[in-house]
Amino acid sequence: MDFGLTDDQRDIKRTARELLGERSRPERVRELAETGRTDEALWRELSDLGWPGIAVAEEHGGLGLGCLELTILCEELGRALAAVPFLPTTMAAGLIELAGSPRQRERWLPGFARGELTGALAAAEDGGAELVIGGADADVIVLVYEDRTARALTPAECELVPIASIDPTRSAARVSASLDAGEELADDVAGGVDRALVAISSELVGVCDRALELTLAYVKERRQFGVPVGSFQAVSHRCAQMLLDTEKARANTAFAAWAADADPERLAEAAAMAKAAASDAGREVTASAIQAHGGIGFTWEADVHWLYKRAQLDAALLGSAPRQRARVATILTERAARLAVPQLQ
Repeated sequence: MDFGLTDDQRDIKRTARELLGERSRPERVRELAETGRTDEALWRELSDLGWPGIAVAEEHGGLGLGCLELTILCEELGRALAAVPFLPTTMAAGLIELAGSPRQRERWLPGFARGELTGALAAAEDGGAELVIGGADADVIVLVYEDRTARALTPAECELVPIASIDPTRSAARVSASLDAGEELADDVAGGVDRALVAISSELVGVCDRALELTLAYVKERRQFGVPVGSFQAVSHRCAQMLLDTEKARANTAFAAWAADADPERLAEAAAMAKAAASDAGREVTASAIQAHGGIGFTWEADVHWLYKRAQLDAALLGSAPRQRARVATILTERAARLAVPQLQ
């Protein structure tokens, strides 16, 4: 099994890195976050490039590529902290494509693929969700319930209250609706949620990668007692652990993306493992980045706190790390039970 990128995938990654490095500079992210605005110019540019529809089938107006290509973009957008509704929109589109009826796909997917519509996806209880990332501006909100049923709602079909979250680079909302509001998505809801977990995990990998990069640059430059602080053993050990956590999350996410495209039967386990590893990494790596930056790390003027805030929110989306590990344990227990049945007979 080769997890190396193909030439086309490397081109996607290089193009995304270059474009976002120019369009989503830290000062631009700060400006948008402090004013609570979406980067509409960047979103239009990404839509013109077809990014929102990268994993949407060609018959619905998308590029028809796979989950791996989607994760490449999610990682780069997370790395740049781009203030665009890409992640929530692609999560909603992915679930509708897998779980929606032909009519529902025809209704929503072309608009998602062109970037004309935005979406949001959230776990719900009793008809509502306390925190829906991207929900304040979404044209379609998909609520997923504990029994793995889902419903797609327009803002007119629910009560939507914009709220502030810890991450001001994205809009957020509280959503309430009756259990029969909107349209039911009746097919592969579980598969759609698992693909959403992979997308979140890849964004967290990008956040971790950027936090590590900023930290290494700082500890090489910052001097104390006449030497770079990065030469101190405690600092170098912390940076090494940041790298280990980042690469563990990257490896798990790469496997989950591969499973989504090539071996869907392994996706549930792989997606849960990826989200657990990435959630842990996001929290730990960004917290370590702030600590390694010392006295300036926690200040408003530092850039690393934006990464920390994005990581905290992403880590909780669609289930925290402990919840994902519990899910892996359940999957493995059920598998062991199935394998034991023939032996007992």
